[in-house]
Amino acid sequence: MPAPKPAKAESTDPRDIRIAELEAENERLTIIRDALIFRVESGSAHKPEPYAAFEHSVMLAEQVRERTEALNQAMDELKVSNKALNRAREEADTTRHRLVDAIEGIDDGFVLFDRQHRLIQSNSRFRNYWIFCGLDVPAVGTSVTEVKRRLKESGLIREEHSNEDNEGSVFLLSNDRWVQMIERPTREGGLVVLYSDVTDVKNSEMARRIKALEESERWIRVVTDHVPALIAYVGDDLTIHFCNKVYEGWYGRRGESPLGKRLDDVHSPELYLRLLPQILNVMAGDNVTFEFEETGESGEVRYMLRSYVPNFDGHGDIVGFFVLIRDITDRRKTALALEQAYDNLERRVGERTAELTGLNEQLLEEINERAAVEARLRDAKLEAERANLSKTKFLAAVSHDLLQPLNAARLFTSALLEQSFGPKAEGLVRSVSTSLDDVENLLGTLVDISKLDAGVIKPDITAFDLRDLLNNIAREFRQMATAEGLELDFVASSAVVSSDSQLLARILRNFLTNAIRYTGMGRILLGCRRQKDAVLIQVWDTGPGIPKDKLTEIFQEFKRIRPSGAQADKGLGLGLAIVDKISRMLGHEVTLHSREGVGSVFSVRVPVGRLRPRRAVEEQNSVPAAAHRLNGAKIWVIDNDHAICRGMKTLLEGWDCRVVTASSLPDLERQLDPGKAPVDLILADYHLDNDENGVNVVAAINSRRQQPAPVIMITANYTFELKQHIRDQGHLLMNKPVKPLKLRSALIHLLQN
Repeated sequence: MPAPKPAKAESTDPRDIRIAELEAENERLTIIRDALIFRVESGSAHKPEPYAAFEHSVMLAEQVRERTEALNQAMDELKVSNKALNRAREEADTTRHRLVDAIEGIDDGFVLFDRQHRLIQSNSRFRNYWIFCGLDVPAVGTSVTEVKRRLKESGLIREEHSNEDNEGSVFLLSNDRWVQMIERPTREGGLVVLYSDVTDVKNSEMARRIKALEESERWIRVVTDHVPALIAYVGDDLTIHFCNKVYEGWYGRRGESPLGKRLDDVHSPELYLRLLPQILNVMAGDNVTFEFEETGESGEVRYMLRSYVPNFDGHGDIVGFFVLIRDITDRRKTALALEQAYDNLERRVGERTAELTGLNEQLLEEINERAAVEARLRDAKLEAERANLSKTKFLAAVSHDLLQPLNAARLFTSALLEQSFGPKAEGLVRSVSTSLDDVENLLGTLVDISKLDAGVIKPDITAFDLRDLLNNIAREFRQMATAEGLELDFVASSAVVSSDSQLLARILRNFLTNAIRYTGMGRILLGCRRQKDAVLIQVWDTGPGIPKDKLTEIFQEFKRIRPSGAQADKGLGLGLAIVDKISRMLGHEVTLHSREGVGSVFSVRVPVGRLRPRRAVEEQNSVPAAAHRLNGAKIWVIDNDHAICRGMKTLLEGWDCRVVTASSLPDLERQLDPGKAPVDLILADYHLDNDENGVNVVAAINSRRQQPAPVIMITANYTFELKQHIRDQGHLLMNKPVKPLKLRSALIHLLQN
């Protein structure tokens, strides 16, 4: 039997294990083969039969052949495995060499630790750190803790800096190189440590910091050099570390800078001894401020205000102090001068006080006399204002009583004008009507100016279409112009404005009245000009014109400009004064342009307004009043003036109306049942007897009726509060004296709706 082969060293490689198994199998098969051959050769003499021995040998030969083929196949597999193993070993060696080359090729120091954190590999860069310092390189198997300990204890690391914002730690090595250490875990639980040289980055950062410090120092130097004060910093060794140019200029002896010198070398011994107690105080941690008189190098004496401020380090120790010295010589001189002036002033004040005492006594006497005079003047002014206010309030209050008989006469003459009495009688009636017009105009003007002065009239600003207002005014004044032989042209306008329609109409009527009154021949024009946010309503005439020096005067009360050769008129000179007061109340600008011998233009500027949507519907549904008649209309007239009741009844019956007049609600109840009797419209005066008013009487009547009757309220009161009150009740308001044509239009308008 062949001798057994020596045992190979144990291996963990699967391919080595497989090869060992195949070799053991080959040895076992060889042993079996040799044993079989030996048995055949040694046992043939014991076989009794030759054939049996032959058969047995054939079987053994077949078994040997099969086992030999299996052995050959196993040997082939062993050869293939050996080739694969050799290739794997070659590839592993190649990979290992490449890894070593890669580690050696990086610029950083590289160290690899296994899962037990024992050193297994490092590159030359890491080893050179140790070799450069003459230290032993850590051997394979050294722990990471031991490596770090040796780094610190050997002096290889001089400084260590850690920052949470930066990755890893930064070290300053003994060779003045900066290294950043970064640790990274491996997949198998080991550790990779990289040592990167960041010296260039550190030097660049240091250069930037130095540059920033130099720039900051330059700016500090620029600022302090331009401050009109002596500034310095003194260290704890009393050496001057910093000073500005002003400090150098004062303490620089013989042109030498005090920078870097001790205070006892800069100052004279006498001055230093005076400063020493203050220096000791500031070095003890106190802020010190004091004044000293000093003499400069040229012998100039100056007063200096010094301030010493201690400088503490991070541990609270005093490492020096700041010096701020201000020249207060001028201030001291000024203070001395003020002190002297004060002494002189006290003396002079004492002298003047004696003089002023006498003057004050005289002034007090004069002041008392003037106070008495002013008191009398105030009393006289108040008395005049009360008298004027009493006058205006009286005129405004009695306007109702003044207009009552005039209103009745107007109603009677209007009724007479609609009757046929012959030409002579009609002429007399028209003359009476004209006279009543003149009286009405004069009285209305006086009442209006008094109410404006008393503040009774308040504007009722609303948005309305100018069409109806201008049409009515043009229709009214066209007849007046024709009677005077003048031509009145009118340019219609549908502009919407924001104003008080009644007050605006009064302005335009006064314009037209003056134009007709002072235009002897020619034409008058009423029209509008649209502007951006306003409408300019103008009245043009071809009258004699107004001198330039009189353009302002005509707007004053009782001022009239009568052209030469013109006849005297019946006006009072209040028309344009009323225009001026109303325009100021409404905030409308009134302008006048005139040329003598050519004519005049009166204008009022009214702001543009916006109508409510319902207004358009009302205008579409409106029907011209002339298209309706008052035949058979049942009208109740309530007025405490019996003359007005008779005149109104005569006028309305002339329009084919059925009229019932009454002086009060009880008077009406005696004639009919107000809750059931048929009625189409109620005409009521606001002011009735026994402190009653038309609004309450009408409300009592309509409260009894299933369907309230429309109401026209007539009054001589022009106050805004009353106007708003009547409007809130849903009634139509007309002011006295009532124009018959306007009354007829109002009746038709209410009855048709």
